Amino acid sequence: MRRVHVLVSGEVQGVGYRYTLRMVAADSGVSGWTRNLRDGTVEAEIEGAADAVDAVLAWMAEGPPGSRVSGAQVTDIAAAGSTGFEVRRDG
Repeated sequence: MRRVHVLVSGEVQGVGYRYTLRMVAADSGVSGWTRNLRDGTVEAEIEGAADAVDAVLAWMAEGPPGSRVSGAQVTDIAAAGSTGFEVRRDG
C-alpha cells in the first residue's frame, strides 16, 4: 500500500483536471482526494497498490486535454486506509 501527497502546477485549474482525476482514480482502484489551491495548483492525496498509484501519477503528469502540467511535487506519506475518491472544496 502506498499513499502520496501531490502538488501539480501549471495550467491545471478550469480544465476539468480534478474531475477527470476522480475518474482516473476510480478506474485505477485508488482512493484519496483532490482540490484546487488558491495559488493555481491542484493538490491531491492518492492511496492504493503501488503500481496503481504510479499509473495515476503518470496520468497526473500529463493531465486532461486543455491542461498544461509544468510540474508535480510528490511526497510519500503514511497510508490512511481511505476508501473512495472525492473532489474537495477549494483550499
